[in-house]
Amino acid sequence: MNNVKGTVDYYGVEQAQRSRMIRRMEELFALYDYEEVETAILNEKELLTAKYSGGDEIVQEMYTLSDRGQRELGLRYDLTVPFAKLTAAEAGLPMPFRRYEFGKVFRDGPVKRGRLREFTQCDVDAVGIAGPEAEAELLLLAARVYEQLGIPVVLRWNNRRFLAEWLIAAGIAEDLSLTVMLTLDKIAKIGRDAVRAELLEKGVTPTAADTVLAAITDDLQDKESSVAFERLCTACNIGDMPGAREVRSLLSLLDSVGLSSICRFDPSLSRGLSFYTGTVYEAFDASGSYTSSLGGGGRYDAIIGQLAGNPDIQYRAVGFSFGLEPMMEIVRERLAPIETAPVIVVPIGSTIADAMRVTEAIRSCGIRTKLSPAGRKVGKALASAASAGSRFAVLIGEDEAQSDTVQLKDMAARTEERLAVEEAIYRMEQVLL
Repeated sequence: MNNVKGTVDYYGVEQAQRSRMIRRMEELFALYDYEEVETAILNEKELLTAKYSGGDEIVQEMYTLSDRGQRELGLRYDLTVPFAKLTAAEAGLPMPFRRYEFGKVFRDGPVKRGRLREFTQCDVDAVGIAGPEAEAELLLLAARVYEQLGIPVVLRWNNRRFLAEWLIAAGIAEDLSLTVMLTLDKIAKIGRDAVRAELLEKGVTPTAADTVLAAITDDLQDKESSVAFERLCTACNIGDMPGAREVRSLLSLLDSVGLSSICRFDPSLSRGLSFYTGTVYEAFDASGSYTSSLGGGGRYDAIIGQLAGNPDIQYRAVGFSFGLEPMMEIVRERLAPIETAPVIVVPIGSTIADAMRVTEAIRSCGIRTKLSPAGRKVGKALASAASAGSRFAVLIGEDEAQSDTVQLKDMAARTEERLAVEEAIYRMEQVLL
């Protein structure tokens, strides 16, 4: 009867709060003109392990299985790869195409606060926009989502193309640049010494490792993004390289749209998934009370073309993934209490059919209404409704059923009167709607 490790059942107030948070996010996505998409949970293993998909580390956490036809399958570990497959397969999609999706994903990884093995992910993506405005729009949307939910955030960002240019200029062999990026991304989690040791294990020379770590840790202390970036460019003379130009363009755009105060350039950031090709970003709780990532994403221009069989064609794509589980860890205490039904209908005696008819009449007017079970004691039903915050109780006994009336009890005003059903509904409408 125990849940599988890393899975949770949601119900009651917890589920109501999750649903309310999701509705708020959906309203914002619609405001930004993103349309809803739903992709398959079950995918071909070949898709999920393809080049430019999740990378070795994430594939190790993938749940795999086979069907009766002995086909090798896997449960999706994120929403980006299935969406890339959809975009590659549907050549007629209007461009640019903006989508959002809420869906379950599965990773057989370590379990801790805010990190499960079965969890709901939320992605927003834009395909068909080459310039930095796509990244800037997604960062604007992310900032607004967190603001609406009352979560102060810092949005850390970097550019993988720039990072690769800088690492090579700093003495890292080109064939090691990707694996070095993934190691540098761990510096906040495991510390500088552990990162240095891992770099040496991967074949980086001690001199190059020290040069990289010294520059990155110095810049992590500098809160002025443009200063940190230009210092790195000057140190290795790469200010006019393609990746550096991309960073400079996004820095300017973020400043123009008012995001520079919460967006911080971080040269150590690369994110763990291997399909990112340019800008990457991650959201963190600005208060420091929750240390894990609250969301992140980036540009992935290569994966769609790879899946479509045209690796030389770049389908410009950028996305942001919100971590609902860690976000709920933060907002759970801040969300207002869940509203209960303001009206309860209580059958007395054998009047359940009449009570159901009256309940439906009230609901048809748009008033959330609870029907008390037949045979329940009136006192207990009223006490329960009052403690839950219901405003009105509608009592129906044999006399009321025969005369098409009800006893309307206003539990806030402490009044009770016998009224025709239509009059009782009208009175409640005046208060509740």
